[in-house]
Amino acid sequence: MSGITEVAERAGVSKATASRALSGTGYVSEATRRRVRDAADELGYVPSAGAVGLATGRTQNIGVVMPYVNRWFFAEVLEGIQQALLERGLDLTLYDAKPGTEERARIFGDFLARKRFDGLIAVGLEPADHELERLTRIGRPIVSVVGTGGEASVIAVDDDYTARRATEHLIGLGHRDIVFIGGRPERHWAHVDQMRLAGYRHAMRDAGLSEQAVHARSEVSMPGGYAAAVDLLSDARRRPTAIVGVCDEVAIGAIIAARRLGIQVPAALSVVGIDDHEFADMFALTTLQQVPRMQGAAAVEMLLTEIADPQRERTTLRIPTRLIVRNTTAPPHTDRAQ
Repeated sequence: MSGITEVAERAGVSKATASRALSGTGYVSEATRRRVRDAADELGYVPSAGAVGLATGRTQNIGVVMPYVNRWFFAEVLEGIQQALLERGLDLTLYDAKPGTEERARIFGDFLARKRFDGLIAVGLEPADHELERLTRIGRPIVSVVGTGGEASVIAVDDDYTARRATEHLIGLGHRDIVFIGGRPERHWAHVDQMRLAGYRHAMRDAGLSEQAVHARSEVSMPGGYAAAVDLLSDARRRPTAIVGVCDEVAIGAIIAARRLGIQVPAALSVVGIDDHEFADMFALTTLQQVPRMQGAAAVEMLLTEIADPQRERTTLRIPTRLIVRNTTAPPHTDRAQ
């Protein structure tokens, strides 16, 4: 069986470089990493996780903790993380920490403290319970995908700006009666939702429309958006000409509600969302696009850099969003034709 020496010779690099390329530790250019992995594949070489661990003092395993694995955003982030780790030959341990469950308490109180990983990617943790601060005490590098930072590096979009841009798109079309749907008043209301509501209010304020700003609370889901929109749109006296959904799922729920009430979108009601969810194109939804898989891959890159250099200064990377104009927004009709 071929060893690391043969792999290095085949790839034309030193043993140290070949070892770094296969273990995912230290800097190796992508071109060299691919060449070494190709050489390993050709020779049928598979590095022993135990041997790599003994040589590097690391587990070759990355922990990922998130509140949901079956929701679009989290599933997409996880795909990005997994692909990036697979490309580097690293393992992944997933902690599905659903809010308000005993399992979540055990994960934070026991499993994570065992430190069976070289670093941790925390996805969508909220500041209410100071969970990110608790994780930093574990003594492993941490990158947060969506979050408030603190002692951990952060990968995120600028949610305030994104919602502001969505609202400004409607204002630019001539809308003045614009309602924001999404987010509840409970203690565990997501930080992301709060920032998006703030962005909507900033845009309304800057346009001199603060008095017209309305927040319709709802569960952050299609059924939640549907229920809130039915209540909002069924009263013609307070019916807006446009809706900003806190996310695409809420916006799609609002579109379904409008259709069932006989309200034409966008002739009588414009709707814009945030995310570019996998269903957005099917509903021709105008939205602000983010790419969760890109955020997952970026989190892996940032985390591995911090594992290699634990003294590296913590950073925040804001990934830009892009306005995708489809068929759910148009200038308002003064007669609100239906």
